[in-house]
Amino acid sequence: MKIARVRQGDHTFFGILETEHIVPLVGEPFAGLEPAGEPIDIRSVEILAPVVPSKIVAVGLNYRDHAAEFGMDVPKEPLLFLKAPSTIIDPGSDIIYPTISTHVEFEAEMAVVIGRQARSITAGEASDYIFGYTIANDITARDLQERDGQWTRAKSFDTFCPLGPHIETELDPIAVEIRLEQNGVVRQHSSTAQMVFNVYELMEFICASMTLFPGDVILTGTPPGVRPISVGDSLVVTIQGIGRLANSVSQEA
Repeated sequence: MKIARVRQGDHTFFGILETEHIVPLVGEPFAGLEPAGEPIDIRSVEILAPVVPSKIVAVGLNYRDHAAEFGMDVPKEPLLFLKAPSTIIDPGSDIIYPTISTHVEFEAEMAVVIGRQARSITAGEASDYIFGYTIANDITARDLQERDGQWTRAKSFDTFCPLGPHIETELDPIAVEIRLEQNGVVRQHSSTAQMVFNVYELMEFICASMTLFPGDVILTGTPPGVRPISVGDSLVVTIQGIGRLANSVSQEA
């Protein structure tokens, strides 16, 4: 099932996506999928980022082929960092290239959307706390990351987390294809089977130190092939079983 967050005029709401329509839901979908009215023509709404999380927890160096690309050992435990929630932008919105950076890169990622409050859970329990999966692009100012020696500023510029276009609630995340095209050229192409720590193991590790709330997002790492972006670029991330997320790059005013 595909769950989207949309805007129609001044009204923002969640709904169940069908081929040509969206069925509005009462409130947020995490407490249950209660229809709120008749189906609406999908052409009459604007697709937004599917959630507004309290936090974005991200994972570094979580693909074996990505580690091999840089000649690095795979980590013995997940490497966590946070992105500011204000980084999130809608499908189709522009990634803004900041004037204080000269080296910004894309990172295609599968994102986990939390459905229930989670703390101190096991990997075996994790699926009960996951609402579904969506697509993210973890944009990074690589020069600032290297200069700062830590990742917060480089990862947290406004617009540095395109997210969407919807949440897929019925996906087996263990071995799905993930790819990114830059101006029509495939730059990243791998499978989540290459993850060092799978989604459920990440959930256990993260929830050992912090509480995850409904709507929170976990970015699960990126495969090999990350490269610099330029103003005017078109970036399209596709994940098997979810869909595609497209954004362009523009210059900071």
